[in-house]
Amino acid sequence: MGSSGTRAAEQTPGQGAAARFGAVFAIVAAGVAMSNLDVFIVNVALPQIGGHFAGASLASLSWILNAYAVIFAALLVPAGGLADRAGAKRAYLLGIAVFTLASVGCALAPGVWWLVGARVVQAAGGAMLIPSSLGLLLAAAPPERRVSAVRGWTAISGLAAALGPVAGGLLTQLDWRWIFLVNAPAGAAALIAGRRLLPGTAARRRAGRPDLFGAALLTAGIAVLALGVVKTESWSGIEVTGALLAAAVLVAWFLLRSARHPSPVLPLGLFRVPAFSPASLANVLFAVAFAAMLLSCVLWCQDVWEWSALRTGLAITPGPLMVPALAVGGAPLARRAGAGPLAAAGCAVFAAGIGWWAWRMADGYAAGMLPGMLLTGVGVGLTLPTLIGAAVTALPPANFSTGSAVVTMARQVGTVIGVAALIAVLGRDGDYDAAWLMTAAVTAAAGVACLFIRRTGRRSG
Repeated sequence: MGSSGTRAAEQTPGQGAAARFGAVFAIVAAGVAMSNLDVFIVNVALPQIGGHFAGASLASLSWILNAYAVIFAALLVPAGGLADRAGAKRAYLLGIAVFTLASVGCALAPGVWWLVGARVVQAAGGAMLIPSSLGLLLAAAPPERRVSAVRGWTAISGLAAALGPVAGGLLTQLDWRWIFLVNAPAGAAALIAGRRLLPGTAARRRAGRPDLFGAALLTAGIAVLALGVVKTESWSGIEVTGALLAAAVLVAWFLLRSARHPSPVLPLGLFRVPAFSPASLANVLFAVAFAAMLLSCVLWCQDVWEWSALRTGLAITPGPLMVPALAVGGAPLARRAGAGPLAAAGCAVFAAGIGWWAWRMADGYAAGMLPGMLLTGVGVGLTLPTLIGAAVTALPPANFSTGSAVVTMARQVGTVIGVAALIAVLGRDGDYDAAWLMTAAVTAAAGVACLFIRRTGRRSG
């Protein structure tokens, strides 16, 4: 103990801070990579899961994705508030534990709806670990490095996205259950290292209890909205309209309650922070487009070209591989051009990739899919980290976890709508041209929202 204390004393303050930040980043990266990897692995494995559970429709299978996204979105902000109140370290470790155990439950699922239920629990764990991970990272980083830290955090997500399709394809060759079992050793390692190395963070003990009823309202509102969109093809107009109206009422009730509750699920005061509101809106819209793009690509490869899960994963990989380098290297561009114009440019490149697919996808992989996949990857790399950085770095430190949870919630709400909208537009006839036109239109709307992001005047790096 004396020698370790001597070594610690010999470190300069800068070296000690760098070492602490490096340890925090490594442990946070493990959890973020695990949760993001899981999303992309499940996308690629969805047709194989459907083949295993005979008779499951595409609409039913979509809830393996959407149940996760709905619960994740609804619990993110309460979980972020929990991290701010009880400490980000406790919330992160609890999230890792829940996510890991639920992953084992997914692997043991005897049916589709059991799997959906296990995904709900998995989403609860993910909702705890994601905002607390960014809260830990932002608290450990000096102010001048916070934007770079956010971009590094996003780069890890992009790297996981790049590896996810290939990992999903490889694991699915063995059995689709391995896409969930792979989380067990990663989660155990993150728990052991996190308990020893993650620093404690300040807790706001006097904060009120989170609004759990508000969280339930949001969950119901998003779920009913997704159900109404997914069932557009099979339900009558009255049923679809009723579902959409019910979703509007539930969301309006949720917003009204958030405005009056002392500890709301969605702190509406955050939207008065410059850059936060337009960045959050752009996040929702871009997530709609991204979710529709990814699932349409998987379905095209496996249903139209009849490719295996492994070949599909390899086909998708070049796009996500564009993201990490652009996420880190885009910081100087954001400083010079501003977050809004850079994110809008990313949306334009992303839309160009979708347009290429509508024009040339039938010409095969090299001439059709690959150029569009590279363009969408560049678009994601320019847009996503820029939007996240513009939103969360404008917030005070006491709201890092809650604010990052709101931003991530916006993305998850968009993901639910994107998957549901794609299923509805594809319909029974598989109209991919209409699906890509819808995706490009939503991307254009996201680009317009990006242009309303104002500079905050803060240094970033």
